[in-house]
Amino acid sequence: SVVESCTGGLLGSAFTQSSGSSSYFMGGFLTYSNDLKMRLANVSQETLQTFGAVSNEVAEEMAIGGRSALGTDFCISITGIAGPEGGTEEKPVGTVWIALASASSIMAKRFSFGGDRSINRERSVAQAIGMLYDSLTGKE
Repeated sequence: SVVESCTGGLLGSAFTQSSGSSSYFMGGFLTYSNDLKMRLANVSQETLQTFGAVSNEVAEEMAIGGRSALGTDFCISITGIAGPEGGTEEKPVGTVWIALASASSIMAKRFSFGGDRSINRERSVAQAIGMLYDSLTGKE
C-alpha cells in the first residue's frame, strides 16, 4: 500500500500500470493535506507541528499508519516539497522523505532531488520502488 503526498498518486499509478497488479497492490491514501495525514494515516498533530510535514518522523508515521489502516504487509509513504514553490533554507524544493514500513521494521530516507517538480515526483517514485525492491531482496 501507499500513502502519498507530494507525488499526488504517481506511486500508486506506477504500481497499477501492469495487468494483474491487484494481486499485490491493495491501494493507498493520497494525503496532500495535513488533516488527511492525521485522519487517514494516523499521523499525530504533535509530530506535524514539531517536525513539519516534510520530515523523517511524519514519513514514518504515514507508512506505519497506512500499513495499519489498510492491513498490508508493506506500506510506502512519500512526503516532500515538489516545487517550484514551498521550499525553505532548511527544507529546499526537492527535499523528499520516503519511508517503508513492514511488520518487522520501519526505515526512512531523505532525498534532495532539485528544483524541477516533474523530476522530483518521478525520482521519488523510482526511489520508493527501489527501497521496496531492496527490502524484498534483502539488500536494505
